Formats: sequence, C-alpha cells, structure tokens
Amino acid sequence: MNQIQRLSDTEMELMEVIWECDPPVTSTELLHIFAGRGKEWKAQTISTFLSRLVDKGALKATKHGRTNKYTPLITPKEYKLAETQHVLDEIYQGSVKNLIAALYDGDKLSDEDIVELKQWFSGK
Repeated sequence: MNQIQRLSDTEMELMEVIWECDPPVTSTELLHIFAGRGKEWKAQTISTFLSRLVDKGALKATKHGRTNKYTPLITPKEYKLAETQHVLDEIYQGSVKNLIAALYDGDKLSDEDIVELKQWFSGK
C-alpha cells in the first residue's frame, strides 16, 4: 500500500458514499445518491472532487465510453489507520504512550477504558 494522502472533509464524505456502493460507481450515480440525502451538487463539482481523489490515489478511474467509473483503491480501515498514524506522528512524536498519557491527563479515559486497555495490552 502506498502512502495515503490526507483527504479533505468533502473528499472523505464522497469516499464514505463510494465505500457504501457496489463499485465501480459513476459520478451520475453519486449525484443521485447525494441528491437523495438532500445535498445538491453540480456535476462539475463532483467531477472535480473525484479527480482529486484519483490524483491522491484513493480512487481508480476507468473510462467506459464517455463515462468514468470509479473504484476505491483504499478501504475505510486502511484510511483510518493512515490517519491515526499521521496524528500519532505529527502530534505525539510517533508514541502511543504519549497519546494515551494525553488522553489520561485530559480525563478522556474512563476507569472502564483503562481496564480494557490493560487487558488489550496484556493480550487477554
């Protein structure tokens, strides 16, 4: 798997819909899905975001006549892992311990969370 580039909020919204679909998917299909969810996008807008996602390596575009069909090249799990690693590297110097310490010091971990983490780290 290549280095996954960070996605904007809108690109992520588009990828989440694409992941829900049975690939490949066309821009017209995506426009209909978003319209059904109350989000009216112009064809050019969605085409621009799809092109960006292809450039970032998140999608593959295949020409079928005059229509492009888009297939995801990454899974949601792969993207979440890459984003987690990015946060870990950028904010916590790559240290899981620093991340957990920040959560603990910020009172973001409940007693149940701490027990669960201890069990997870001990392999039980």
